[in-house]
Amino acid sequence: MQKQYKIIGMTCSGCQKKISEKLNNLRNIKAEVDLENSTATIISDKDIDLDHLNKALEEAGNYKLEDPSTPDKTFLKPQDRVSPSSVYYCPMECEGEKVYFKQGERCPVCNMFLVPIEDKLTKDPNYKPKFSKANLPENFKDHIGDYYCPMFCEGDKIYDEKGDCPVCHMHLEEITEDLVKNSVSNHQSHSHSHHHQEKPKVTDDMAGKYYCPMFCEGDKTYDSNVGCPVCGMDLVKYPDKKGKEDDETYKILKRKFITSLIFTIPVFILSMGGMLIKFPFSHQIQGYIELALTLPVLFYSGWFLMKRGFVSFKTWNLNMFSLIALGVSAAFIFSIVALLFPDVVPHEIRGHGYESPLYFEAVCVIITLVILGQLMEALAHKKTGNAIKELMNLSPDEANLMINGDEKKVSLSEIKIGDLLKVKPGEKIPVDGKIIDGNSTVDESMITGEPIPVEKNINDLVTSGTINGNQVFIMKAEKVGDETLLSKIIKMVNDASRSRAPIQKLTDKVAKVFVPTVIFVAVLTFILWQFFGPEGKKSLFAFVNAVAVLIVACPCALGLATPMSLMVGIGKGAKSGILIKNAEALEQMNKVNVLITDKTGTLTEGKPSVEHVETVNNNQSLVLKIAFSLNQNSEHPLSNAVIRKAKEQNISSEKVSDFENISGNGVKGMINGKTVYVGNENLLTSNNIHIPENLKQRAVEIQLKAHTISYVAQENEVLGFISFTDKIKESSKKAVELLINDGIDVIMMTGDNEHTAKAVADALGIKHFKANCLPEDKLNKVKKLQQQGKIVAMTGDGINDSPALAQANIGIAMGTGTDVAIESSEITLLQGDLIGVAKAKILSEKLLRNIKENLFFAFIYNVLGIPVAAGLLYPFFGILLSPMIAAAAMSFSSLSVILNSLRLNSVDLNIK
Repeated sequence: MQKQYKIIGMTCSGCQKKISEKLNNLRNIKAEVDLENSTATIISDKDIDLDHLNKALEEAGNYKLEDPSTPDKTFLKPQDRVSPSSVYYCPMECEGEKVYFKQGERCPVCNMFLVPIEDKLTKDPNYKPKFSKANLPENFKDHIGDYYCPMFCEGDKIYDEKGDCPVCHMHLEEITEDLVKNSVSNHQSHSHSHHHQEKPKVTDDMAGKYYCPMFCEGDKTYDSNVGCPVCGMDLVKYPDKKGKEDDETYKILKRKFITSLIFTIPVFILSMGGMLIKFPFSHQIQGYIELALTLPVLFYSGWFLMKRGFVSFKTWNLNMFSLIALGVSAAFIFSIVALLFPDVVPHEIRGHGYESPLYFEAVCVIITLVILGQLMEALAHKKTGNAIKELMNLSPDEANLMINGDEKKVSLSEIKIGDLLKVKPGEKIPVDGKIIDGNSTVDESMITGEPIPVEKNINDLVTSGTINGNQVFIMKAEKVGDETLLSKIIKMVNDASRSRAPIQKLTDKVAKVFVPTVIFVAVLTFILWQFFGPEGKKSLFAFVNAVAVLIVACPCALGLATPMSLMVGIGKGAKSGILIKNAEALEQMNKVNVLITDKTGTLTEGKPSVEHVETVNNNQSLVLKIAFSLNQNSEHPLSNAVIRKAKEQNISSEKVSDFENISGNGVKGMINGKTVYVGNENLLTSNNIHIPENLKQRAVEIQLKAHTISYVAQENEVLGFISFTDKIKESSKKAVELLINDGIDVIMMTGDNEHTAKAVADALGIKHFKANCLPEDKLNKVKKLQQQGKIVAMTGDGINDSPALAQANIGIAMGTGTDVAIESSEITLLQGDLIGVAKAKILSEKLLRNIKENLFFAFIYNVLGIPVAAGLLYPFFGILLSPMIAAAAMSFSSLSVILNSLRLNSVDLNIK
């Protein structure tokens, strides 16, 4: 009998392969799996037991077959009942849980861009949107008389016949003219109330433009880095069409920081140095010098900060830049007035010698320190683009196109599906396809992470970016351009890094409360002095003290609080082999509850080594000598392992003649007139060499422990075999134990086979593992866990790990791995040791606490100074804010931040 079933959970070709293999391995079952239609056609000469099939599929992953006539709606999660590509919602939820169907549309209430409902489901997997007949999709007007599901379970899908929804089983409703008319009028009323702007799509036209990493205005782009008008953050530039690294923002900020620093140092010396030494010019001349030095700092280096602050007041999205613009403006304007019109300044706030107070040094120092913090953030953004650049370099620029038997070098962009390409030894495979002539070994470590090359024969698939071994073959191009696996990996890395928006700064949260409070206190100060100030000077005292509140309220050390802790923390981490890129990673690191880890190169050493030598006649040295002599002529990774083992045991090699590399089987040659062989079982059987049963049984036992076997034979006699394995790092078991004891769920995901994965997992005590993983499998697992509200860290070392590293809340790369993995991550363990994850978690906790302490010190002196600035002490002691008090507050706050940050050097990261 034959029956077709719906497949639930299949999303990619990797899923298709696993489902097909699992079903076709079942007895009396033949299955044809269709990825495009998500169906499986089951052929069997017996009755089909659906429960039996689904039980088998559970072993392969989260897949299930569903009988179309009796769908199982309990299997579907809420997010499976909508089509994220066609349903949108307002991130501000202005109209509750109402949804919309037009891409690029704006919310009719707040005018923000609508975003795909997939974003909402990622944050809240239990989210159930409320659909309305008042906002039907526009294509419904072309389907009068057809039917739709009132729950929109399959998005805007139209049904030809009346019946029940195949997902929720509700009765389908007819699309009538009145229904469409009401919906259209609703859309029109929205469009009249707000100017409609199309939401830009991510296309080549966006190359060179900027976007906000918080996506405050959807996917809106900007022509220059003016800062986000909502959150004030630095905008990020889209890569150009060639994927070229963009470091323009970093270069500009670096240039502005150096300029600011050059002018700030003399201003600071002039301002504070007067307390220790007497300058050979008047206070007035000193003021003009400070003003001249301050102008380039404010109007060249720091003007972009001021603009962001002004925009934040315009939109009332108050943040750190609001506080900076408020304090800097007040300090600069007050200093100009005090310099040009010194007589208007009350003598109560004059400094030593009744000199007018100037705050130019506060302007310069605040701007310089904040630019330093922006520079460090820009450096992290710059690193994100490097991963894309490294991936781009994996693909060759040219390929060998075969035309009527002739070979022609062509650009990669000229290759079309169906073209025949010649791939020579050592070349990178240009596109995805299959071999139609020849055979070779291919290094697929960029995809699987496994170091041992894979044997490829006719009809085997090969992947772009992987490296051909020592044979020539002809391949047929099947996927080119954006469809190749390498291009998809590049896209996954880029999308994952874009989707992970930076966390809201703690200073921004404080600023939302602090800024309005300061403005209120300043206004209240002005009003009270107008009523209760000295006669004849009420307005003057009111103005001066109100401005003084704004000056002292801007914490000079605010821009230093986070960068200072980071610099000390990064230095401390580097000494312990932990390279940290940004504060966001460290804040999240302390909250991690799931760690997904690669196997090869992360838990294991990442290279094969000789584990065991089994002999027939107990002559181990002879087995190693023959293998050593033959393998000196081979470039196979296993050959290097044999050579290292032989040298460790001081075994010398013999001269080899008539050497032959038998692709896919092994090598053979002549030593002292005798034919010798090193290779797999096929090599021996094809040369009529019998393997003793006890030796073959022993080989099977060792292979079950995930070892690779190479037999050694001389003439017609099998001498023994050598087993190879990728050794587990000595520190891995301890690291896994520490992390599990700390409440972290450790999951191993590897491209290696099931036997090897199980052997490593059992040895390390890892309960959850998955074998035969493709890059997208790891990426999807990270996304799935994040949808469940987990904080996910991902460790890996290969190109195949980079999409998951970029998507994870914390990407942790092994310093011994690829540049792509390192650039895709936030933390790099320089020693390639998983125990560094535990150390990073400790450092995360300490650093986060240190940053919060610094912010406290940055604010506390200024908060205490506000009452003095407002004149609270004047009625009792005749004291107003003097430059000495302001300078002391700024100096103490900065000194406290620096000394507190240095305490991070004493953190003990030694794990016993």
